[in-house]
Amino acid sequence: MGIVPHFLDEEDPRPAREQFNEKYAHGGGWRPSKGFSLDEKDMVIRYPGDPPLRPVAMWRFRDEMILMYPYALVMVVQPDSSFEIARMD
Repeated sequence: MGIVPHFLDEEDPRPAREQFNEKYAHGGGWRPSKGFSLDEKDMVIRYPGDPPLRPVAMWRFRDEMILMYPYALVMVVQPDSSFEIARMD
C-alpha cells in the first residue's frame, strides 16, 4: 500500500479525495480517470480494452471505502456507491 494510507488523516474533516489532492501534490494531486465501471459484488473494476482488475487492498475511511488496485490505481467509493479512480504512483 506504500504511503497512500498516510495521506489520510481521521482528524481532518475533509473527504478522502480532497486530502489525497492536497497531500499527493508532488504526484499531480487527485486526478480522476473516466471510463471505469465497477462490479460492486466483488469490487472488480473494468476499463474498455483492458483486463478486469481486482483490489489488492481496501479499508474504510469514515463513510468512504478506499480500494487499491494494480497499476497504482486508487478508488474512493462514496456511501451512495458513486466512485472515482485516480492513479497514484
